Amino acid sequence: MATFTVTIEDTGETYRCSDKQSLLLGMEALGKKGIPVGCRGGGCGVCKIAVTAGEYQKRVMSREHVSEQEEAEGCVLACRVMPASDVKLKVVGKMKKNVCRLTHASES
Repeated sequence: MATFTVTIEDTGETYRCSDKQSLLLGMEALGKKGIPVGCRGGGCGVCKIAVTAGEYQKRVMSREHVSEQEEAEGCVLACRVMPASDVKLKVVGKMKKNVCRLTHASES
């Protein structure tokens, strides 16, 4: 089992994630409050992210939430993706407001 570093570009945070663990499970381990977790099976679309760098393995995702074009551009569901190298991602789905809460009022 290999372990990789995942970087959330929106916040600069990093976490470790094994190649047998979904990016969503690793993200939950950061202890962020309010990360919305839906079905965990690729059907609800809550955990949509854009992988901007790195390799990953993916499982089937609902086309209702991720089109073929989006998937080809790296837009995937975090619950259905496992890292195969260090990965950088941006949060683009419904969990963006929870993951990317501003830490300083002056950043608004």
